[in-house]
Amino acid sequence: MDNMYNGIKASDPVAEFQKERKQAIEEMAQDEALRKKSLDWMLHADKYKYSYNFTWMGRPIIKLPQDIIAIQELIWSTKPDLIIETGIAHGGSIIFSASMLELVGKGEVFAVDIDIRKHNRILIEAHPMFKRITMIEGSSVEKAIFNKISIAAKGKKKVMVILDSLHTHDHVLKELRLYSKLVTIGCHLILPDTFIEFFPKGYFSNRPWDVGSNTMTALKEFLRDNKEFVIDHSVNDKLVISEGIDGYLKRIR
Repeated sequence: MDNMYNGIKASDPVAEFQKERKQAIEEMAQDEALRKKSLDWMLHADKYKYSYNFTWMGRPIIKLPQDIIAIQELIWSTKPDLIIETGIAHGGSIIFSASMLELVGKGEVFAVDIDIRKHNRILIEAHPMFKRITMIEGSSVEKAIFNKISIAAKGKKKVMVILDSLHTHDHVLKELRLYSKLVTIGCHLILPDTFIEFFPKGYFSNRPWDVGSNTMTALKEFLRDNKEFVIDHSVNDKLVISEGIDGYLKRIR
């Protein structure tokens, strides 16, 4: 039954809400002052390891809440059959992905890390969401490891990838060139920690990455050569505060 009154169709409140939100996000994306304030906030908060403050179903997730929400939206809207993650740490991110797939009602998580520490492995394997997770120890760019994950991805209709291991330019670029092949059209390849490029040079003095060699620089080089992916501004523009600045890529062809 059409929503009509005296021959005039009433406006669709859902469509109106979505239209207003889209317009506000587009305007916000042009607000350079807000972007600067947001970056200043992230730099300040990182002094206290702000992203370490949060857990997902009991496991430390080491992500900003905005990025957690954004990834939740993508998983719910695309409903992937497989989520591939490089980097495990305490396991919060893979538990998060597995729990979203549990809600979706299908799918599995394949995760790889060069060092799965014993205490983390014990707690992850004891978690009720582990039933949807396979963990592999080794380098994400090692041929044998990639081949295992490629076999898991074979035949899957929808595959999402999250690359969150070693953040150096060379390593991330290798990951991008390998794992981008596994992402299916319409799904996303997510790069956390692109915000390293916006930190003061030398900030990560105890790490092998820095301004000029990090996830963001690898992303830019990857996109210069690859026309199958675009930055998904419908995600990036609305976050403002995000570890993955321009790091939400969508496969379009």
